[in-house]
Amino acid sequence: MQLPEQPVAGQPDTTIRRNADQLMAAINEIQTEQPTSYRDETPLPAVGPTPPVQQPGPPPMSQWAIDASGVLKAVSVASLPIGGALWIVGQVEPLTLAVIFGSPAVAALAVARLVAKVKDANQAAPLPVTNHFHGTVHHDERTVTSTTRGVIANTRNQAS
Repeated sequence: MQLPEQPVAGQPDTTIRRNADQLMAAINEIQTEQPTSYRDETPLPAVGPTPPVQQPGPPPMSQWAIDASGVLKAVSVASLPIGGALWIVGQVEPLTLAVIFGSPAVAALAVARLVAKVKDANQAAPLPVTNHFHGTVHHDERTVTSTTRGVIANTRNQAS
């Protein structure tokens, strides 16, 4: 049975179409009245009167300090489940817990310092190489440039 307020099956509802037309007319009116973007073409000053402001994020520090803090955070997060389990048991002395919590952090610091010292030693200036040749010597000064790209490595060497 078809009620009088219902549209005929397969025909669009007139109220939906009227509301859509009103909405489109309102959008078109807004677009013609107001600009949707603005570009400020005035040049920026090279130096301004505003004092520097601390930026969000980690404070400025050396790369070694950033690496060490990352290692410390990772070790401390890894030791939380162990400490939580020991706290639940409740049969461990506070000094023992301090040793358990502190030893991974101390070990991580020691490893980080060792890695930094090895890295510094590897980056030190290499000693000059002096070669002594006896007899006929052919000196080749070509340079080989190697490029490796792709998931499956494809190396192409170009001699110049």
